[in-house]
Amino acid sequence: MSRESVDDCVGFVADCRVRMATDLFSHVWDPVVLSALVSGPRRRRSLRTSIGGISDKALTEALHRLIANGLIARRPFAEAPPRVDYALTPLGRAFVDGPMRALAAWVTRFGDELVETQERMRRVRT
Repeated sequence: MSRESVDDCVGFVADCRVRMATDLFSHVWDPVVLSALVSGPRRRRSLRTSIGGISDKALTEALHRLIANGLIARRPFAEAPPRVDYALTPLGRAFVDGPMRALAAWVTRFGDELVETQERMRRVRT
């Protein structure tokens, strides 16, 4: 990132592209849904079953956010009964293969330390 774009983030936090990018991780289910689509297009029911623990409402909200951000595409088929597939877009694939993969590598390397620190801080507070 250029020095100029970093300075822009200081003055315009709401419009900062770094903030925009980190918002992609701020919703618990969004990265999970993206991960579920790595193997290819899936129907809604298949997504919900493979993810497990996600409510229908949470899945709907995640799909809407991911579509609105251009990370996944919704493809309806003119069939009876109606069928809709969801798939990663090229932008979504780049996000999964880039920042999400980097975060996974980081947590694999430092996850134990992170958990230990969180537990230690919880004990200090109580």
